[in-house]
Amino acid sequence: MGLVQWATSPWGREVPIHIAFGLLWVAIIAGVLFLIAHALYISYWVKSAESHAGPALASAAVAGIPERVPRHSLGARLFHAVMALSMLTLLFTAFLPKMGVRFAWVTYHWIAGIVLTVSVIYHLFHATFWLDFWSIWPDRTDLEDASRRVRRALGMAAPEPRGFGKYPLENKLYHLAILCAGLAAIGTGLLMMSRVQTPLFTRNPYLFGFSDMTWGWMYVLHGLSGIALVGLVMAHIYFAIRPEKLFITKSMIFGWMSREKYLEHYDPQRWVIEKRAPEPGTSGGSKSRVPA
Repeated sequence: MGLVQWATSPWGREVPIHIAFGLLWVAIIAGVLFLIAHALYISYWVKSAESHAGPALASAAVAGIPERVPRHSLGARLFHAVMALSMLTLLFTAFLPKMGVRFAWVTYHWIAGIVLTVSVIYHLFHATFWLDFWSIWPDRTDLEDASRRVRRALGMAAPEPRGFGKYPLENKLYHLAILCAGLAAIGTGLLMMSRVQTPLFTRNPYLFGFSDMTWGWMYVLHGLSGIALVGLVMAHIYFAIRPEKLFITKSMIFGWMSREKYLEHYDPQRWVIEKRAPEPGTSGGSKSRVPA
């Protein structure tokens, strides 16, 4: 099976036109095998859930942590919901027609693409200027703790891993992967929209002056990013519904997690719950600022 579909241009030149559709099934089968392997690993290799609690805190410090620890702001949760819906719409409208499901998929596809693009632009500004931008990027501590966990899993001597920051390393790596695949899909998709008639602008396939070969490889890159997103979305849904991860999923819905889960899995020195004094005219304890 070839990885790329080729065709002959009007000038007799062989040019790529898309990825091979069979790659979709490769991605789905690989994703299912990964999910099965991970589930077996959790069930039979990991004997007990490893505690990632941070350093012991004084009772006064623990008492200062609210019962509901803020994790995601309303803006971040709305972005996640819009992004998820637009991403699923894009994948379904891209691949269902290949499976024989006939409908006006082009219109739904480009509309979902515009929604995803706008939501990502919003997220970039929101994360840069209002949230803790660097909390989602891997750092040296993440890599050191990952090395410790791997060595301990293999039965080798290693120091006790520290508690997680706000986002564990696997979340950060997933974010990086979906960022690369998503930006590739968005960038190529926006250029390809010049070849689609929409109410936004008149179709002009010659707008950018690209050659047939350039357009062909752009379609290939767009298709490969879509295939990558299929596997990434499968993994995301799988981990979101795993019992030990449900508290994280709920925090994306409600915006907070319990103090017990926070102290069990996270290091308060790496994920600091900032406080602010009560506003004038109010009573009660301090409020936590949602950093991201």
